[in-house]
Amino acid sequence: MKTNFKAVALTLLLSSLSYGATVATVNGVKINSDEVDQVLMQGTQGRFNELPAEKQNELRKNVVEGMITQELVFADAKKEGVMNSSEYKIELENVLQRVKKQLAAKVWEKKQFDKIDLAENDIKSYYKNNSEEFMEKEQVHARHILVKTEDEAKTIIAELKSLSGDALQEKFIELAKTKSTGPSGPKGGDLGSFAQGQMVPVFNNAVFNMKVGTITMTPVVSQFGSHVIYLEDKTEGTTLSYEEVKKFIEQKLKMEKFKSVMETKMSALKGSAKITYGH
Repeated sequence: MKTNFKAVALTLLLSSLSYGATVATVNGVKINSDEVDQVLMQGTQGRFNELPAEKQNELRKNVVEGMITQELVFADAKKEGVMNSSEYKIELENVLQRVKKQLAAKVWEKKQFDKIDLAENDIKSYYKNNSEEFMEKEQVHARHILVKTEDEAKTIIAELKSLSGDALQEKFIELAKTKSTGPSGPKGGDLGSFAQGQMVPVFNNAVFNMKVGTITMTPVVSQFGSHVIYLEDKTEGTTLSYEEVKKFIEQKLKMEKFKSVMETKMSALKGSAKITYGH
């Protein structure tokens, strides 16, 4: 687990130091990919890479267009002498004062966090006492053919049951593309990999009791219709080793300790400060 210290100030001050590939040039001023990525990650709270590819492309295009507009407006503002106006200078000074405080707070916060020490035994103890957190569930990679009725599913099963190996897989994919009413049909019924409990119970129970390379010999009926399932692969559940999760545990425990330290620190700072409210 990585600690994420949000700092608008740091982004404002350091964005000019990025050296990514150029994505656009506006009257000689380059806009690079690192600058775009900073805006995207900040705007999605660090979750940009988790978005679907289409959404990523849409957001990236919008950000680039927005940055182009910003450069055009900035250039025109300079031509009109905005930078020399008293209004601009006052606003700039206000922004700089806010940025100074934000940047100072960010650096101060990180220094407090870096002071926190953990004993190796504390990390090992957490791993031992919370082993369920580090268990990776059993997973399967499956395909299915979804039809409206059990009779339709039985007809498909009858067509497949004499096959095995590659012949079974190839025929299943062919039938999924032509007969399945589910959204995965065009992909040969491919549902990808999923863990225990992610599918509706009746489907989950059936697929996790199958052998790799086989189909369900009776229709699996759910609220969506009748399924014929093909199990492509199965990965047994495992427990991550201590070394694999040590850094995660360390950061988690440090963050918990950090919150407690900060509460104590802020209480002390407030206690020694003169604070008044109102006018």
